[in-house]
Amino acid sequence: MPHTTVLPFKALLLDMDGTLVNSDAVVERCWREWALEHGLDPAEALKVVHGRQGYATMAVLLPERPMELNHADNKVMLAKETADTEGVVPIGGAPAFMAAVADLPHALVTSADEKLAQARMGAAALPMPATRVTAELVGASKPDPEGFLKGAAELGFDPADCIVFEDSGAGIEAGKAAGMRVLGVGPRAAEHAPTAVVADLTQVRVVTDADGSTSLHVTV
Repeated sequence: MPHTTVLPFKALLLDMDGTLVNSDAVVERCWREWALEHGLDPAEALKVVHGRQGYATMAVLLPERPMELNHADNKVMLAKETADTEGVVPIGGAPAFMAAVADLPHALVTSADEKLAQARMGAAALPMPATRVTAELVGASKPDPEGFLKGAAELGFDPADCIVFEDSGAGIEAGKAAGMRVLGVGPRAAEHAPTAVVADLTQVRVVTDADGSTSLHVTV
């Protein structure tokens, strides 16, 4: 029997890749190429790329490498990913979900920079939230909570009143570290113990009560 969990909220903080947009095809193409160029096993590299900014992924994969080289490579990687939108599609239920939250407090909090976020949300035909925290606006990559804390502050809500939507271990860890509840989305999320987990956004309903309070109804 399906079970519904009700999660009250005042604001939503939404990751992009793997949460609203399925960009796995592009990510795998670009990172496989990078891994091979640096003598790494692409399969092992792909285990750590999700959720982090590129320079942070490179630092995990090549811990002895000077960070300035990672930042330089990251600029090249972002340009490649921005130019390649083949196979970028919305996560199941994302269009209806974004329509449902259009008039509610929400922000995009992504490890992509502004150009990449615009390219992928556009390719998936999803509306871009007015409030967003992109890579160039934070000093630390997920799993650091800075991005989510900044998103909550921009919207004007306490962390405890926010729900994070995330698909990756790094993102879920960041949401928890920010003191927020986390809804895990997709196959990577369950192993990182989010507050609740769904296969995609078709299992999430946004409900506004007569008194104006809002909640997520998560049915699995």
